[in-house]
Amino acid sequence: MNTKTKKDSQKNQKVDSHISGIAGTIFAILLIAATLGAILMDGKAADWLIGTYVLGVTLIGVYILFALKVASQWEKAVVLRLGKFYKLAGPGLFWIVPIVDTVPSWIDHRVMVTPFSAQKTLTKDTVPVDVDAVLFWVVWDAEKAALEVENYIAAVDWAAQTALRDITGRMMLADILVGRSVIDKELQQLIDERTTPWGVTVQSVEIRDIVIPQDLEDAMSRQAQAERERQARVILGESEKQIAASFAEASLAYANNPTALHLRAMNMLFEGLKEKGALVIVPSSAVDTMNLGGLSGIVSMGQNNLPKEK
Repeated sequence: MNTKTKKDSQKNQKVDSHISGIAGTIFAILLIAATLGAILMDGKAADWLIGTYVLGVTLIGVYILFALKVASQWEKAVVLRLGKFYKLAGPGLFWIVPIVDTVPSWIDHRVMVTPFSAQKTLTKDTVPVDVDAVLFWVVWDAEKAALEVENYIAAVDWAAQTALRDITGRMMLADILVGRSVIDKELQQLIDERTTPWGVTVQSVEIRDIVIPQDLEDAMSRQAQAERERQARVILGESEKQIAASFAEASLAYANNPTALHLRAMNMLFEGLKEKGALVIVPSSAVDTMNLGGLSGIVSMGQNNLPKEK
């Protein structure tokens, strides 16, 4: 018996004890009334009449003790008469005929939550995985749940586990990892087909966790890291190609315009010299190309021709 079945049995025991408490209270009241009646009738009636009165009240109390039943707001009681289905009773107060009627099942109509799992199940590509899921279901026909299956709670649990194993075995590991929503819908449909004849409908199924072997997890991590490194190198190569294309386009602009090239070279030299303590080594070919010697001479001549301050 699983945990849910034990909880359901304990709950029914609490309900039965509550009902027995109510009936016992009524029986005690009737017994007290019978005793008081006997005391009041003492000396005024025959002994057989007093005995008959006490016996009648006792029988009424015993009948109430066994005939009175109470079902909670979320429950339906399955009543059998002489072993055959008679009716669904509840919620609230209802009566049965002792010995003739029995109440073998109390059906809960609330939404039930059942966790289930498929441990060490092989996927289509022979990878062992552990899959944990949660099933939300509800009983929509209490008569079928009580009469069509011995223990509908255990049956739903086993149906969910076998369905999860079936779907896991038909899918690749990659599809399981990225397609949880697809698995949820397939599981819901498959489990619902199995449980509908029992008066149970599945509202939703949710995959909680998928556990794969640690070695495989490490290998997948290394694969993902290598794939990211490859993408980074591809992006870097594409950037170099774009930079080279930009330089080629700029060279076409400077090819027929030496002045613009000289100005650009001087600007680059200035940017390098404006920092304090910067040292720039300029090749002789660059000096000849930019005509830095001629420019320096022109600047010196201009400074010599300036009027001297007195």
